[in-house]
Parts: sequence; structure tokens; C-alpha cells
Amino acid sequence: MITEIRIPLFPLNQFIDHFYYYTGFNPQHFVDRFLPDGDVQIIFDLTDYPKYIYDNETLKEIQSCKKVWFSGFRTEPITIPSGKESEMLIVQFKKGKAYPFVIEPMQNLKNFVVDAELVLNPEILNIRDNLLNTPEPSEKLLVLEQKLLDCYYSQLSENPFVDFAVAAITASPDQCSIKSIAENAGYSQKHIIKIFKEHVGVTPKEFLRVIRFQKVIQQIELQKSVDWSAIAYDCGYYDQSHFISDFKLFSGFTPNVYMANRGEILNYVPIK
Repeated sequence: MITEIRIPLFPLNQFIDHFYYYTGFNPQHFVDRFLPDGDVQIIFDLTDYPKYIYDNETLKEIQSCKKVWFSGFRTEPITIPSGKESEMLIVQFKKGKAYPFVIEPMQNLKNFVVDAELVLNPEILNIRDNLLNTPEPSEKLLVLEQKLLDCYYSQLSENPFVDFAVAAITASPDQCSIKSIAENAGYSQKHIIKIFKEHVGVTPKEFLRVIRFQKVIQQIELQKSVDWSAIAYDCGYYDQSHFISDFKLFSGFTPNVYMANRGEILNYVPIK
């Protein structure tokens, strides 16, 4: 397997966490359940055959993805190819920071995977062509960075409130409250919800629930034996039933079924 990671330079690094290239990944399984993690991506597929999204229950093909696509904020799991025999280049945005790159409010893209040219600069397909014509992985990442900077430099404006709210929630999802964020920012909760949906894709409460769920997933990875009651308490759930309900909503599994089936890569559960 060949992988390459690059953190872009300023100003793209204020919005994009990293670029990730891989090829030659050959797991034993073909299909993964991907869990909501609070992230948003642009995916460049550098192969010439489509990738499919599958129904979570029946595994029937329900959507075909080709060339480049944009994956919005997720509040539900999605079933996708495992990456076997793929060649991909992924733009991983920082949480809440994809808004300057899209022509739609982020709320319109919640739980959707869409052809990138429909919601991004139309130049995005030409960028893919440039990547295909660049032989070395490290050079591909440099080309991608420069092309994105050329396309988006004039649009790269930050929203200090969104940055503040996202940072507060991600830092302490077990203790943070939307009310306290509103009070510290001097905004009404109604105004906060509006801004958050436009820029992040979901309400602050939905974002908090996903980030809290992710804290659970990360804690599980650190423990050899899991005390579910302790994890639920540590991650800010009011009771066990509330914890199990959220876990099933975001993963499609009960906690014990997840433990029995989880894969080697965080947030990816082998299905088939």
C-alpha cells in the first residue's frame, strides 16, 4: 500500500486539515459501514470505474459516485466500498470549515454525497485531470494544493463565532452546553442555530451529539475491556438508555455488536 499525507500551507491550512493519498489497499472485505465523525471531505477518485453507496440494511447499490464527489456532514452511518483496489486523494476539512468552498449552505448537504461539480468550483474536474497527469503521489498533493489555492483564495474568509463554537464543543463534548456558548458569544440561541446550520451543516446540538459519540468511539479504542456505564458517564450521557439510543442511531449497531465487528481503522466497520 502506498500512502502520502500533506498538511497544506497558509491560508489553506486554516480550513483544510490535510490531504491524504492512497493506493494499493487490499483488505479482505469489500464493504464498510462508515460512522459519523463530524468531518466533511472532497474525494478525488483516480480510477476510471464508479464507486457505490449501499443501503445500510439490504446492501443494495443506491448511488454511483464518479470522478470527484463532496461528502457532507453526517448524522447517520453510510455503507461504502472498503477501498479495495482504489486510488483516492481526499481533502479532509477541519471541522466546520468547508463553507467557503461550497456554493450551497452546508445544511443542504447534510447526509448527502454529491458530484463535486454541482456544489464546488466547476474547475474541480480539471483539477482531477491535472492529478491524473501527475505521476508521483507527493507531486499530486502539491498540485492539488496549488490548484485549490488558485480557485478559492478570494473566498477564504473565516467566521470567528463558528470557530469558537466548534472548538468549545470538540474540546469538551461531555461538559459543553449550547446555552453557555450563546451567552459567551452574545448571540441568541436562534441566531446561533442559523449560523451553525449554514456553516457546519447541522444544529449545534446535532454537532455536539456526533462529537460526543466520537469521544465514545475513541475511548473504546483505548480500553481492553469496556465498562459501558463508565464510558457513558465520562462522555456526558444522562443515562444508559440515552447512550445506547445515540450509539445505535450513529452506528447502526448496539455497543456490544459494534465491539464484536469493529475493524482496524477507526470509524470503519467491515460489513461484507
